[in-house]
Amino acid sequence: MNLLATCLVAFVALQHVGFLVLEMFMFRQPAGLKIFRITAEHAEIMAPLFMNQGLYNGFLAAGLVWGLLHPISAVGWQIQVFFLACVVVAGLFGGLTASRSILFVQLVPGLIALGVVWATRAA
Repeated sequence: MNLLATCLVAFVALQHVGFLVLEMFMFRQPAGLKIFRITAEHAEIMAPLFMNQGLYNGFLAAGLVWGLLHPISAVGWQIQVFFLACVVVAGLFGGLTASRSILFVQLVPGLIALGVVWATRAA
């Protein structure tokens, strides 16, 4: 169960690194325009907001990696639970306010990882 939990936390962390790259560096590129379904003109206006959002995703990834550095300790478990809970809340909020796809891309993996991490502590 610990290996599964570690893999899931690492997956969610990698997702958020990907979100950081997409939102901070690729937002105005053709791939970013296509993914977010916006025009280049809108991207120019919205770029600072997306860069900020990307930075926050980077903080979530950093927190999850920090938790992975302490995989068997109580502190590592607490860090992982905290940052996965942050991912879940952000995914829920984003899914309700920005795009329903966020529910599946961010919320669901975060919830699964949180459930497995929680179960490792309960076992």
